Amino acid sequence: MLVKEKFVPLQFFKREAYTGSWKGMRYRVAKGEDGLEAVVYPGPYCYEATEEEKKTKAVFPFSDEGLGQVVDWINEQYEEHKSVWNAARR
Repeated sequence: MLVKEKFVPLQFFKREAYTGSWKGMRYRVAKGEDGLEAVVYPGPYCYEATEEEKKTKAVFPFSDEGLGQVVDWINEQYEEHKSVWNAARR
């Protein structure tokens, strides 16, 4: 699971997007027009190579609190859709 205290700092997102993966689930967090845009999607492909219909997106405030919400949301998505992520690992 992701931990906010070990996640990249908020300042990172002023320059670029951050991507990662956890047991078949891939995620991307970037600064957008409306705040922090978080996306989860199944592996094995990168964000750009994954079909849009396979991506789940959410927007959070661009703040330390919003970053904590992003981490919580990504963790919730993992727990709620484990079968999707497990299938992506095969």
